[in-house]
Order: sequence, then structure tokens, then C-alpha cells
Amino acid sequence: MASAGFDGLRVLSLESRRANEMAKLIRTYGGEPTVVPAMREVPLESNKQALKFADDLIAGNFDLFVCMTGVGVRALVEIAGKTGKSEGFIAALRKVKIAARGSKTVSALKDLDVPIAVTAPEPNTWHEMVAALEEKLGESLSSLRVAVQEYGVPNPELLEALTRRCLEVVRVPVYQWALPEDTQPLRETVLGLMNGSVDVALFTTAAQVVHLFKIASEMNSVEELRAALRSLVVASIGPTTTEELSQHGIVPDIQPSHPKMGFLVNEAAQQSRALIEKKNAPARSMSARQAGLREIKLKPKQDFPVAAAPTVAPPIAPIDFLHEITSRIASADSFHAVLGRIVDFVTTVVPCDSCFIYVLEGEKLVLRASKNPHADVIDHLGIKLGQGVTGWVAEHREPVALAANASEDSRFKLFKNLPEDRFEALLSTPILCAGRVVGVINLQHRDSYQHTLNEVRLLSTIGYLVGAEVERARLENENAQLAGRLEARKAVERAKGILQRDMQIGEEEAYRMMQRESRQRRKSMLEIAEAILLGEEIRKGQASPEQKDRSVPSA
Repeated sequence: MASAGFDGLRVLSLESRRANEMAKLIRTYGGEPTVVPAMREVPLESNKQALKFADDLIAGNFDLFVCMTGVGVRALVEIAGKTGKSEGFIAALRKVKIAARGSKTVSALKDLDVPIAVTAPEPNTWHEMVAALEEKLGESLSSLRVAVQEYGVPNPELLEALTRRCLEVVRVPVYQWALPEDTQPLRETVLGLMNGSVDVALFTTAAQVVHLFKIASEMNSVEELRAALRSLVVASIGPTTTEELSQHGIVPDIQPSHPKMGFLVNEAAQQSRALIEKKNAPARSMSARQAGLREIKLKPKQDFPVAAAPTVAPPIAPIDFLHEITSRIASADSFHAVLGRIVDFVTTVVPCDSCFIYVLEGEKLVLRASKNPHADVIDHLGIKLGQGVTGWVAEHREPVALAANASEDSRFKLFKNLPEDRFEALLSTPILCAGRVVGVINLQHRDSYQHTLNEVRLLSTIGYLVGAEVERARLENENAQLAGRLEARKAVERAKGILQRDMQIGEEEAYRMMQRESRQRRKSMLEIAEAILLGEEIRKGQASPEQKDRSVPSA
């Protein structure tokens, strides 16, 4: 174990290519990693620009080629090779001035025996590239025709700087960074950030920042994401990524001494705990001041506003919220009564057309309460951990908010007995007790519905508050069921003894006789046993003292 440690902090990375390596590094430094790929590297739909550049380079139409990535260089050679021009293209590369950004680019060019005229020093941003070009080529830049191999996303600052200094500048897009094919994990990441499920966020490319905010924009949650990132520790691998974060209003807390993944994780591990303490200090001071205000009877601030709707009550102040929910669950005296009161409360403060409460029992989540009547499935419908959206929420202990087309989500599982499965929107949050999941609350809407950040937080808070009571009620219900089964077993044993005595048969035969009666009369074994015991009690009441002494004693 390394000397510096995250000490159990929850660390988010959006790394794609080196996701496994990143997760291992975070664990090595004592962090709890969540690695969600934010992008995938894909070829452009058309290679026309790259092919045209290859032809123009071979024709001698460029003086300087700026290579930004090793992958891009190799991709260009491969593209030229598909038209039989790889040898001519490589020969043309050796004739023009080459500027290389980063060690991987240098390595790719050396493999092709291409001489390098200019190398951008660390941290390898466009600033270093332009400075190195000016230092090496000076005023001759103004007469050069320049091509720039782009990496993932265009770099407008570099293109603008070169356009001011050079005769001609041409973009050569070779590959692009696209969003992952399945963007749902990124959506859940945005929700997790807003819900306070992350302590440290590591960014290793500018494209990760772009894509994260793109998803947040689609969710109408850009401001909420920005506020969430400002409340945790943000680490940027280098100036280019830092610039992109700054454009979105985020100033990174950490930028490592070298723009390398190992340095990033190491230095984040060293500094994160102290930075979190520093960020939390103002919040603690504010909480103390607010507590003082409450002591002199000032009205507390409303922390839990609810989206306006005709059927929803006005926002509830924090103390009222706590009093209401705790009084409801404290007054319940049975398992289903507790759950019913929670359903009543949730549907009062959050607008919805359906509310389900699932309780974890063994390896299954069992549907135990519903806003709408479902006598056929309550206490019978079970979902395995990881199955459907509900199972995913329980397994990952994170909320899921789907604004529309919920049934089309890749994790969704359809149950034919539940019309709510065809509703448009879904909000699902875990119910927690002592750090473990004990159930899940699901809210559903017939029509599309964009859940607000406050609604997600409110439902999550309810899940935290009621977790212990749900678990207590579940255990009491389980104990009652066990006690009932024990009493039933005692009754069956006593009835079996009576049959053995009266009919002079063995224990196994007496048991089979009771089973047959149970099936034929469609009665439970307990009901059959109680009928036998009742008959015995009647006989005992009519028997003489001598006969009573010979009767079977109670177990």
C-alpha cells in the first residue's frame, strides 16, 4: 500500500481506454473507485479529409505538419494504406517539417523513421506547442502552409493561434471521441454527483468534461452538476483539461506536477482528505449559525422544496419534514402499516401516479406496499438483486431517474401484472440501514416527468430516514412468522399423535393422512390439525375422568 491514501473516499473516474488500470490505482491508494467510461474512440464516418490531406502532402502542398497524437499518426498511415499510398505518404512525411506533441506521438513518428523538427515540452498543451514552434521556426512561420492532425475534439485555440501566425492552416480530423453507445451509466453518474455519492472526481481528458456536461445538458441539470462539482474535490490531469473545466465554471482543486495518470492519482490521494475538510468547514459553520437561529425561534430555511403541482402540498420545512415522517412511522405497529404510512407520506410530498416499496428479503426484493391496489402481487412479486432498474438500484445503492421511455432502459424488466411498467417516468432510490440496502422506493409517472434535483434528494433522504424502521418492522414480521410456523408445527405434531393413538398407525402414515386431507379439502395443514385438536377437545369434555387421564397431553 502506498504511503498516501484516499482513506476510503469515493473516487470517480471517467477513464475509457485505461479504465481497469485507473480502478486498480485508486484501490492501491485506498479509494473506493467508480470508473464510468465517458467516451469511445471511433473512426470518422468519412475519411475524405484525411485522404485529401494524404494526397496533398504527397503532392508537396504542405510545409509543416503538427501531429497531436500517436494514435492519429498511425491511423493516417493506415488510411493511406487502404488506397495503396502508405509508402508515398510516409516518404512525404519525411520531407516536411514535423511538430510532435507528447512522448507517444514522438514514438509513433520514430517507428516510421520520420524526423521531428519541433517537440512540445510538458505539459504538452497548445501553449507549449505554439511557443516551441515560434522558438524553433521564428518568423518563417508566416510563410508556412500548416496541417494540424486533430485529436478527438478540435482545439480552436491552437487553430486560431496558428492562423494568426501562418500562411495557411488546414484541419486534419483523423478520429473523434464519441459518447458511449450506452449513455445511461453517464446519466447515473450525473445523478450520483448531484446526490453527493462522490467525494473526488478525476478528469484525464478535456473530452470527458465535454461529454459529462453534454449529458447534464440533456438532463436539464447543468447548474446542478456545476454546483455538485464545486462541492467535492476535482482533479485535472493537466492544463488542457483544466481549461475545459474552467470554461464550464469549475476550477480544479488539484493539478499534478506531471500530466500523467499515476501522478494524478498519487497527488489526489495525498491532498483530497484535507481539501474535503476545508470545503466542509464553511458548511459546518453555516449549520452552527442556522442552529443558533433556530434557538431564538426564527423560522428555519426550507431545504426541501417540491416541484409545483396542483395535487402537492406546499414545501415542507426541515423540522416539519422530520417530525412528520418520524411521527408517521413511529405510530405504526405492524410491518405493512409502517410501509403503508411511508407510501402515504412519499406520495404527499412528491407528485406521482404510482409508488412501490420493495423490501430486501434474502436475495430478493419483495413488493410489500403500493399506492395503487395490487392484491395479486403484493407480498408475492419478487425481484432478484441486479434485476431490472429496481434490482440495479439495490445492487449499486444509487438512485435512478428516468424522465421518459422508462421501459426502454436497458436495465428495465417488464412484469405483465403491473400496468405501471408502461408508465413513462421512473424515480427509484434505495432504502438504507446501517450502510446496507434494506429496500427500494419506486415512484412512477404516466407521462414524461423531469425529476428535479430536490425531488431526488428528498426521496433519497426519506430512504435514509425510514431504513431502520423498515428493517425493524421486517424483522418483527419475520419473527412473528417464525413464531407462527413454530406454533403450527406444534399443532401438527399434537394432531399427528392423536391419529396415531386413535387409529393405531405409525407416525409417517398419520402425517400422510393429514396431507391427503389437506389437499382434498384445500385446507392448510394447520387447519386440518386444528380440526383434529378441536375434536379431541370435544371428546375430552364429554369423557369420564378415567378416560381424560388416558388422553394425549398438550405439547
